[in-house]
Amino acid sequence: MRIISGKYKSRRLTAPSNLPVRPTTDMAKEGLFNMINNWYYFNDINVLDLFAGTGNISFEFASRGTEDILSVDKHSGCIYYINKIAKELEFDIDTIKADVFSFLEKHSGTYDVIFADPPYDFSDEQFSKIANLVFENNLLSEEGTLVIEHSQQTDLSNTKYFTQSKRYGGCMFSFFEK
Repeated sequence: MRIISGKYKSRRLTAPSNLPVRPTTDMAKEGLFNMINNWYYFNDINVLDLFAGTGNISFEFASRGTEDILSVDKHSGCIYYINKIAKELEFDIDTIKADVFSFLEKHSGTYDVIFADPPYDFSDEQFSKIANLVFENNLLSEEGTLVIEHSQQTDLSNTKYFTQSKRYGGCMFSFFEK
């Protein structure tokens, strides 16, 4: 994987092969960040990265100037890798090792951008549960956006607060707002 833009533009990162992850492709990530760039100033927002995996999305936000990032994943190897790279690149990324659903039920922070990249084999109900917990627990700021990455086979258009979806290759991003 590589960082697309910002301070570490074109920097390649190699995650350990034993991590249970499917990093967002460069093409999809570039498309997503082009959209986000039109909505926000990266240095003025705070970000919650759910199912963070390798930290691919967190690193992209940090490289573009976001300083308030929280990455959540239940796999200790993923958390270790994110912390290692964040230290090497001097990114201010906080991490929490936790099940995302448990985290969302108990957490009380508010974020401008929440990005969730759960396993593609989740059911539509599991994907919708992410959005429902975010909104039920008021984790999104008034002008905030929730982005859920999923495959083309998943349809979240009937989930409350859904606004649009964008396709990049085999990857889909669904967007939710208050």
